[in-house]
Amino acid sequence: MENVLLKVAIFMASFLVGSASPSPFSPTAPILGSILRSLGFRELSVAAYSLTESPWSGGPYTIFAPTDAAISVCGSCSVSRILQEHTLPGIFSVNYLRTLAFGTKLETMVPGRCITITSDLLNGTKVFLGGAEIDRPNLFNNGFVVVHGLSGFVSHLSPFSCILGPAHPVPAFSVMRLMLRDASMRLRISGYSVLALALRVKYAELAGLQNVTVFGVDDAAIFAGGQAYVRDVRFHIVPNRLLMASDLEEMPAATVLPTLERNQTLVVTTAGGGGVLEPMRINHVRITSPNVVHNLKIVVHGLSKPFPHLNDPPVAQASSCEIEGSMDGYESCALAPTLEIKSTAEIDDDHGF
Repeated sequence: MENVLLKVAIFMASFLVGSASPSPFSPTAPILGSILRSLGFRELSVAAYSLTESPWSGGPYTIFAPTDAAISVCGSCSVSRILQEHTLPGIFSVNYLRTLAFGTKLETMVPGRCITITSDLLNGTKVFLGGAEIDRPNLFNNGFVVVHGLSGFVSHLSPFSCILGPAHPVPAFSVMRLMLRDASMRLRISGYSVLALALRVKYAELAGLQNVTVFGVDDAAIFAGGQAYVRDVRFHIVPNRLLMASDLEEMPAATVLPTLERNQTLVVTTAGGGGVLEPMRINHVRITSPNVVHNLKIVVHGLSKPFPHLNDPPVAQASSCEIEGSMDGYESCALAPTLEIKSTAEIDDDHGF
């Protein structure tokens, strides 16, 4: 399978590098406001800034937009709160929403606040968000912002909205599958089509995890000599950890990160905090594009070249990083400072923070 993937990857890279992929569209408050205003949602357009202040800012977004008339009924409601609680991080088409179990809860842009998805029990064609019908689906969709029109609006959500009911909660693996599709789509348009293909090949293995941190090499770098990444992609995936750039920067030197590759670990060889002159390095390689893609379950950090295997990686001591979920019998991993790593020559690359 690895050889097949490598051949396909080289073919795709040679095809894709020739035509530059567009930069990912990262919606800002003015752009979101303009989109909503052009669709007639003036009340929501004024509150567009609230989405960029969310922990999941940066998109993609799916907005379930109530009309100005519906919002005006609730004079005491916060419009910015309404917008946040009517927005999901990620891309949700109406067709996908129809496939969800009746009463599925999905977390909104407000952490700990969930909306409930139901559908018409007779034929399943109508989809409802907290009881309000999605009567004008797909008003806008550019791949990073989707807007569906609502016939009403959902009043402010309870702090218990994610834990009360339903009888059929959405399985964790279903959310992970959705996030994998979302990440793959965004990677393709960000110049990481080979990595997107690799995630599809590893789909069955990844879908059972809780979270995933991926270190990726873009198509141009793979085509320029980084083909080893395709054969070694599992060595670049940290299971059940959502490690944003800020989390990585806080790790001390000699911290060990487990990978999908059995008995193979990554090591923080240079701790963060050293600034541009001494950036953080993992296995002596700098992260050139931190948080290039991220959603609820997955974060991807860009590298200019694949991680090398260290000759004598330190043996991780027991710690709390225990892998849960479907790992084909993989037992545990560790994330803890271990044996001191003596200074070695860093692997130079042409790009960095």
